Amino acid sequence: MAKKGKKTKRGSKDDGTTLIASYKRAYRDYEILDTWEAGMVLTGSEVKSLREGNAQIAEGYARVRKGEMWLDGIHIPPYTNAIGFGAHQPDRERKLLLNRAEIDKIDMRTAQGGLTIVPLRLYWKDGRAKLELGLAKGRTKGDKRHNLAERDADREIETAFNRAVKYGNS
Repeated sequence: MAKKGKKTKRGSKDDGTTLIASYKRAYRDYEILDTWEAGMVLTGSEVKSLREGNAQIAEGYARVRKGEMWLDGIHIPPYTNAIGFGAHQPDRERKLLLNRAEIDKIDMRTAQGGLTIVPLRLYWKDGRAKLELGLAKGRTKGDKRHNLAERDADREIETAFNRAVKYGNS
């Protein structure tokens, strides 16, 4: 009997979640003001495709429409074994599951203008697909450069401190 290969979790955290996809660049392109965790309404073939670890959330965004939260722009490719009737549309809108108070709060803050809702992470939590949403404000090119310079300065300070501790330079 052939030994099956061990599947590795793509990005396991200590809190029992398994990462499917992330949008790391959002932290550079946007200033994330607040985050929420939302469930998703998915079809069976979408769930199976996500189990294979296939999803792209970089172009996605969420919006409130008629008191409901909808996610658009993410791509979940069709499940390889789903043909014809069992297949799903890869780029369809997906409904997000949030509390009424959370939806109203998000709607109120985005109505002020200049803010958008971007997906940050898509992951499994207790066997259910969850999406971490971020309320984001776009950064200009100057803001990005300033943020990068600030990070570099912090890194240099940390390196100098660690050298001083390690070698005892006073």
